[in-house]
Amino acid sequence: MESSQRTVLRAGRREWVGLAVLALPTLLLALDFSVLFLVLPRLSADLHPSAVQLLWITDAYGFLIAGFLITMGTLGDRIGRRRLLLLGAVLFAGASVFAAYSTGPLMLVAARALMGVAAATLMPSTLALISTLFADPAQRARAISVWVACFMGGAALGPIVGGALLTTFWWGSVFLLGVPVMVLLLVTAPFVLPEHRSQKVGRIDAISVLLSLGAVLPTVYGIKELAGTGGLLPAFTALAVGGAAGSAFVRRQRRLSEPLVDVRLFRSRAFSGGVVGMTLNSAIMGGTALLINLHLQTAVGLSPSEAALWLAPGALAIVVSSLAAPLLVRRLQPADVIAGGMAVAAVGYLLLSRADAAGPILAANVLIGLGAGPITALVTDLIVGSVPATEAGSAAAISETGGDLGIALGVAVLGSLGTTIYTGAAGLTAAGFLAAALAVMIGVLAITTLRSSAPNRPTA
Repeated sequence: MESSQRTVLRAGRREWVGLAVLALPTLLLALDFSVLFLVLPRLSADLHPSAVQLLWITDAYGFLIAGFLITMGTLGDRIGRRRLLLLGAVLFAGASVFAAYSTGPLMLVAARALMGVAAATLMPSTLALISTLFADPAQRARAISVWVACFMGGAALGPIVGGALLTTFWWGSVFLLGVPVMVLLLVTAPFVLPEHRSQKVGRIDAISVLLSLGAVLPTVYGIKELAGTGGLLPAFTALAVGGAAGSAFVRRQRRLSEPLVDVRLFRSRAFSGGVVGMTLNSAIMGGTALLINLHLQTAVGLSPSEAALWLAPGALAIVVSSLAAPLLVRRLQPADVIAGGMAVAAVGYLLLSRADAAGPILAANVLIGLGAGPITALVTDLIVGSVPATEAGSAAAISETGGDLGIALGVAVLGSLGTTIYTGAAGLTAAGFLAAALAVMIGVLAITTLRSSAPNRPTA
C-alpha cells in the first residue's frame, strides 16, 4: 500500500513538460531585472529622461514586484494559480510591447510599472504550481532547483543578452523578448499545467492589500535611499512608514478569519528560519555583486558587457550547485548541505576581500556561486514544502519578498560600505569580511533551525 501511494505521488512526463513551460517565464522575469543596465545610455539619448525619471525607469519594475508579491501569491491561492499565471502572461506581453515602443520617459515608467505588476503575478504562481505538479518531496526538490537555476541564470544573462541585442537592434528590442515567451506560455499552459486553488473563496481584504503595499514599498524605497545619495530624513521617514504599516498589517492578519497572509506560518521553525536565511543570503549576494561590478568597471577598467562576461562563470556555478543540491540531500540533511555551502561561500568572500584584479575576483565569485546555490534551492523547497498545499502561493510570495528585501538591504549596507566609506579595493576588503561573517551566521542558523525539519509538506 505504501509503495503504491508513493507511485501515485511521483510525477510523469507531463509534469516535467509543465516544469519546462514554467522555467521559461522564470528565466525571462529574472533577465528583465538586469537587462536594462546596458540599455540605459542609448535609451537616455533617445528619450531624454530627467534624473528622477531615469531612476524610476530603472526601479519601477523591481518596486512593483516587491510590493505586489504577497497580494498576488494569496490571490493565486484563491482564484487559481494557473488562471492568475495566464492573466499575468497577457499583462506582461502587453506591457512589454508598451515598453518597447515608448515615445517618452513617462510612458516607459508606466510600462515598467505594469511589467512589475505582471511579474508579481507570475513569480509566485510558477513556484506554487511546481509544488502542485510535484507532490513527491524528492521530485519537488529537484524541480525547485531547476526553477532556482533558471532564475539565477536569467539574472546573469541579462547584461549579456542586452549587449548582444544592442549590436543589431534598437533599445526597445530587449523588452520584446518577453512576447514570444508569454505567447508560448498561453498556448501550452492549459494543456500541461493543472489548476489549483484554496478552499477559501472569500474576498481579498482590500485594507490588508494596502497595508502590505504600505509596508513593502516604503521599506524598499528607504533602503535604496540609504544606499544612494538621498537624504537621511526621507530614507528614515520611509522606513518608519514601512515599519508602522508592517506592524498594522501583522495585527490585522491575526484578527481576520481569512487573512491575506497566515502569520501563523512563522511559528514553523523551518519556515521562519528559511525566510531569514533567504533574506540574509540575498543581502550578501546582492551587495557584493554590486561591488564586484563597480570594481571591475572602475578599478579594472572593463566595459559593462566585459564585466558581465567575467561574472558569467560565477552565475554558472550557482546554476550547477543549485541543480546538484537535491542529489546531495539524498545522503546529507538539507541543513548540513546549506551549512557546508555557506562555508564554501565564506571562503569565497574572504578571497574576495583580498582580490584586486579580475582573475582573483572571478575565482572568488565562482566559490561564492558554488556555496550559495544550495541554500537558494533547498530553502525555497523547505519554505514551500513546510506549509499546507493550499498556502503554497502565499509561502512562495513571502520567500520571494524576503529575497527582494534582502537584495535591497545588501545593496544599501555593503554597497554603501564599499562606495561611501571606502574606495577601490578597500571597499571589497571591508565588504568581503562582513559577507564572510554573515555567511557563517547563515550556516549556523541552518544547523540550529532546519536540521530537524522534515521536508514533507503538512496536509491542508
